[in-house]
Amino acid sequence: MKKRWSRIFALPMGISVLMLLLAACGGTGTTGSTPTATGNVVIKIGTELPVSGGDASSGKPAENGARMAVDEANAANFIPGYKLVFDPKDDVGAGGVHDPTVGATNVTSLISDAQVAGIVGPFNSNVAKAEMPISNQAPIVQISPSNTNQCLTKNSPPEIGCTGSNNLIATLRPSGKVTYFRIATTDDLQGSVAADFLYKTQNYRTAYVIDDTETYGVGIAIQFIKRFTADGGKILGHDSIKSTTDYSGELTKVAATKPAVLFYGGVDSTGGTQIRKQMVSTPGLQQTPMGGGDGIQTGAFATAVGTTSGGPVFSTVAAIDATKVPSAATFIQNYTAKYGALGAYSAGGYDSAKILINAIKAAIAAGAKPPTSSSDSAGAQTFRQAVIDQVAKTNYNGVTGHQSFDANGDTTNKTISVYQLAAVSGAPGWKWASAITLP
Repeated sequence: MKKRWSRIFALPMGISVLMLLLAACGGTGTTGSTPTATGNVVIKIGTELPVSGGDASSGKPAENGARMAVDEANAANFIPGYKLVFDPKDDVGAGGVHDPTVGATNVTSLISDAQVAGIVGPFNSNVAKAEMPISNQAPIVQISPSNTNQCLTKNSPPEIGCTGSNNLIATLRPSGKVTYFRIATTDDLQGSVAADFLYKTQNYRTAYVIDDTETYGVGIAIQFIKRFTADGGKILGHDSIKSTTDYSGELTKVAATKPAVLFYGGVDSTGGTQIRKQMVSTPGLQQTPMGGGDGIQTGAFATAVGTTSGGPVFSTVAAIDATKVPSAATFIQNYTAKYGALGAYSAGGYDSAKILINAIKAAIAAGAKPPTSSSDSAGAQTFRQAVIDQVAKTNYNGVTGHQSFDANGDTTNKTISVYQLAAVSGAPGWKWASAITLP
């Protein structure tokens, strides 16, 4: 793939903190809808993200970004005569992490409310696999700020690995129509950039790969292996391991191979944090570098691991870093004033909601009528399809750069950001290293 530095085109989207505080839209930030305002026709914006337990530092920033977009739209009277109501759901299950079954239940619940016009989320790829057939048949639009497994949306060309049992399109898109969109690019690109960075920039020539057995983790691990090998590197082993509290036996085996770097495919809550913490106490791995995708790029990982021991840790995120977009400055100022530090997908949640809100406005302007009540199922079906049609036409300049969608519902903005675990403002965090946009 030919690399080129991205040129970002974005328009300021923020408004003052005072106006945000005056916005009449509340809620718990986990489950359930916020109180309905009086005097306006209600349109609900659903979110379906992991915002508690072990995944809080992943999903909560994305939910905060989406909530902020709704608050801004209401404060600005963006859709005159209509009141947007934020309706957040949490897909964390009894195990304390994202749960596909909970996610599917949440989407079914949101669909049953006719006033829900669309959904921001989910966050994780395996949750998306459970939800997509349901939302596709409804139909209702979903816009994910974060998930990246390429087989959710496409099955060609063959080299991306979405053939045979990994060809999911007929199952995930039973209507044959696209209703699922995302503004993070896909793992066939993210895994390749991670491999290039570790092999070509960091000069690591051997790698051991572990994944967490989930859709995202397996997918990015496979793509990393393909590209690292193509670059000239040697893969010393690849193991798929379900989340556990003790990786000592696995890491002892890894240490015996003496890898230059350990690459982890998965998220922090399903093994990433534990593996990195236990590496520093495993003879032979105490100073071994670790690489991973956006699944480990969380505040919780940084805090738990710290920066005072062990080898360097690198991550990739399948999106532009908002702090590198000049026109995102107002968004960042308002977000940090209200919620604190940005997460990897705070800006993604914000832009996903903005795209959905813009599509709702465009659908109304084109003559579509929102449902008259939460039980107006006939009205919901017609209006939701009109919103889907407008999302597909998206041509949006936001805090994550320019966003539009291809025929599969994937963003055309194929930017990957690279980070290193480091002290940031006196605390463990993620320091931006570089960004690459692929053709």
